[in-house]
Amino acid sequence: MYPTIRMRRLRSSANMRALVQETYLHPSDLIHPLFVVHGKGIKEEISSLPGQYHFSVDTLVEECKELYSLGIRSVMLFGIPAHKDGIGSEAFSDEGIVQQALKALHKELPELITIADICMCEYTDHGHCGVLHGEEVDNDATVSFLCRQAVSMARCGAKMVAPSDMMDGRIAAMREALDEAGFENIPIMSYAAKFCSGFYGPFRIAADSAPSFGDRRGYQMDPANAKEALREIELDIQEGADIVMVKPALPYLDIVAKAAERFEMPIAAYHVSGEYAMLKAAAEKGWIDHDRVMMESLLSIRRAGAKIILTYFAKEAAIWLKNNA
Repeated sequence: MYPTIRMRRLRSSANMRALVQETYLHPSDLIHPLFVVHGKGIKEEISSLPGQYHFSVDTLVEECKELYSLGIRSVMLFGIPAHKDGIGSEAFSDEGIVQQALKALHKELPELITIADICMCEYTDHGHCGVLHGEEVDNDATVSFLCRQAVSMARCGAKMVAPSDMMDGRIAAMREALDEAGFENIPIMSYAAKFCSGFYGPFRIAADSAPSFGDRRGYQMDPANAKEALREIELDIQEGADIVMVKPALPYLDIVAKAAERFEMPIAAYHVSGEYAMLKAAAEKGWIDHDRVMMESLLSIRRAGAKIILTYFAKEAAIWLKNNA
């Protein structure tokens, strides 16, 4: 075949490479996770996530206006409560910190897709993702609280809810609860295949959500299991999920690819805190080219089949895309 077929012909210049480029990334493909805290005038950098911040509601609104101007149309909100207890009561209070943020964003940026993370780990004094029976998370009792949280978030202006708890049966129960409350048009983006990963460390510092005992292996997925991940995804689709997510992203691109091939629905992937923090640390050391590796990482997730990418790089990537259009 050589020299008739020369693959390098289509790599000969920037314009030639652009002509045959297969995978594209747009700011509207990205969801920016954001952390909101009680108070006013707060924008404090998170030690474990350089370039990410704890925002009070007022500064969060200003940040979201900037993100929207860059073409980012969706944000995921995580709340740091003023008080924690055994049932995570601020999670389902209409005066909770995320609920306050949702109300403000709905007023100031009504077109922004505000996504409420639905879980209890940030809100409980023990740091687990549900209510406890002894030292075990009680699946069915937890589901009822998650449903209350989802309805509260929808009532306060969330455009989408995203359960990240990994309790069995929560998608069907949440769909029913939302429909009964009159929110049948609120979509559910399920953390369908959420693995018990060591890559969540920086997030747990940011959200103060590390479990006070044990770990989450009893409800989050075993990193060794691919078939089980696909079964989890399929079950959530059957229960009524509108979007399904794989988390983390880069270590599980095989799951993303298999899900995208198998299921005819939007696939999301969460490029998590550890993935972000490692790149930041390596770039600070001068070991890698920050922007190049950032874009390579995001393109790999998109290439694997994820239509939607949750990433702490959303703002920086949107600026890069704008400057390199």
